[in-house]
Amino acid sequence: MMRNNQDLILIRIAEALERLAPAQQMSLNLTEASAFVWNVNPDRLNPIHRVNFLNLDLLKGIDHVLNILDNNTRQFANGFPANNALLWGARGMGKSSLIKALHAKISSEQKEKSEISALILIEIHREDISTLPRLLNLIRETNHKIIIFCDDLSFDNDDNNYKSLKAVLEGGIEGRPDNVIFYATSNRRHLMPREMIENEQSTAINPRESVDEKVSLSDRFGLWLGFHACNQEDYLSMIYAYMDHYKITIPKDDVRPQALEWSRTRGARSGRVAWQFMQDLAGRHKFKL
Repeated sequence: MMRNNQDLILIRIAEALERLAPAQQMSLNLTEASAFVWNVNPDRLNPIHRVNFLNLDLLKGIDHVLNILDNNTRQFANGFPANNALLWGARGMGKSSLIKALHAKISSEQKEKSEISALILIEIHREDISTLPRLLNLIRETNHKIIIFCDDLSFDNDDNNYKSLKAVLEGGIEGRPDNVIFYATSNRRHLMPREMIENEQSTAINPRESVDEKVSLSDRFGLWLGFHACNQEDYLSMIYAYMDHYKITIPKDDVRPQALEWSRTRGARSGRVAWQFMQDLAGRHKFKL
């Protein structure tokens, strides 16, 4: 029995060492796709050959933030300074859709000029943020411009990963590689729940310092782009744009009351609600999307 226990311990140690193996040892080929997903245990970049994205023309009601992020992304893609960006605000208003759509458009434009896409999108899951330094070490010396994208980024009371992210974004000794930029989406402006910040203010010995230490993570993003719930006009314009794009030939005067009723049953108006209505409308009338 003792020997079996020792064998089990050795197996667990070997498995742990495998998980801790440096990311630099894995092979890296960023020419097989323009988008990847970072996965760990073991570290690997899985190519995504067909990214799920919307055409930029279909993103309505966000023109101001669209133009800002477009300019920032093009600066970066062309080798000029650009900022990390935090897209925060209302659910379903196109935060992650905008990032994917801009990458698809700029990457496509680059492919027309070259066989190899220079702009790469790498998605990292929120739960893998602590492995971000390993990813940066892997891609630091590549010739590609890389957007690291984290969707729905936020931190809870007992989560200290925000400290490592702060160091990676700006404060670390190596700094962010020149060929990498970080885009994140969140429903929270400061990436922390409001009650967490308020609790710090009420319980910390020095409340101001404690709160500043937590909200300073969002300060690492040079761009804060706010997304707000859309009004009725923008909601309907989203639906009409979908109808035109997919050539759905139903009178818009007939669609309007149905779309408004759909939003009332959902208790919200947003790009996501508009798309869900379109799926219902197209399905009922036998149109393909």
